[in-house]
Amino acid sequence: MGLFLNIVIDGTAYGMILFMIAVGLSVTMGLMRVVNLAHGAFALVGGALAHWFQQDLGTGFGIALVAAIAGTVILALPLELVLYRRIYRMGELQQVLATIGLTFLFIATINLWQGSALLVIEFPQALRMPVDLGFRTLPAHRLAVIGLGFAIILFLWWLLDRTRFGVRLRASVDNRDIAAAHGINTDMVYLATFGLGAALAAIGGIMGSELLPIEAYYPLRYMVLFLIVVAVGGMGSILGSFLAALGLGILETAARYLLPDAATISFFAIVILLLTLRPNGLMGRV
Repeated sequence: MGLFLNIVIDGTAYGMILFMIAVGLSVTMGLMRVVNLAHGAFALVGGALAHWFQQDLGTGFGIALVAAIAGTVILALPLELVLYRRIYRMGELQQVLATIGLTFLFIATINLWQGSALLVIEFPQALRMPVDLGFRTLPAHRLAVIGLGFAIILFLWWLLDRTRFGVRLRASVDNRDIAAAHGINTDMVYLATFGLGAALAAIGGIMGSELLPIEAYYPLRYMVLFLIVVAVGGMGSILGSFLAALGLGILETAARYLLPDAATISFFAIVILLLTLRPNGLMGRV
């Protein structure tokens, strides 16, 4: 029983981190119809900025977190205006090549700026303190990540399903020309959505740095993992990304506990089986 509970706790925390980063990719790929393989770079930027604010400027964690998220969004918005609006009109292969090139540009920039070593983010004492769950003692940070993940899924549900912005976004995605003819500023809707995705990636990169360490090659190291979450969940489905991230997080954690020598093989074999049975993902349209 103790082993099962350990797998659930660790897997849920890991899955929430995957969700926070991958959900923005699900939005851009599934709703905005762009293959954005540079999405993980925004998690890298968020983590690198948080490290810089803490280590070089001497700020506390709270200020570093807010400033890093804001800095990531400030960087993402001009990129959407200048670059991504041209990428939207490209074919899928051109989108892949353009965003992969952008990923390498981010990697080279962070490598030049901060070097290739791990970029440590120090969590406050409140998140480092041990919490006794009865069957296990673990840092409060793990529980905070789980709570944050549930808060984000509720926020996104409210934003996309219960607000005027969500209605405008769905209208812009379904038929951009007709939405514009009805007075919806589709450019601003896309800009805000892209900024939201970048902010979520930055939050995931910072809060998940304990399990997915921040370093210059972060976007390439975890790109496939984020794409798997989107593919298994179903592109454009927020709930699908949440269920996929949670399930895959628990699955990979269980494999590392039970089959440490074959964990990676087992994980990818199950992912292949899932996509064979559900090629459009758990919540994707058939």
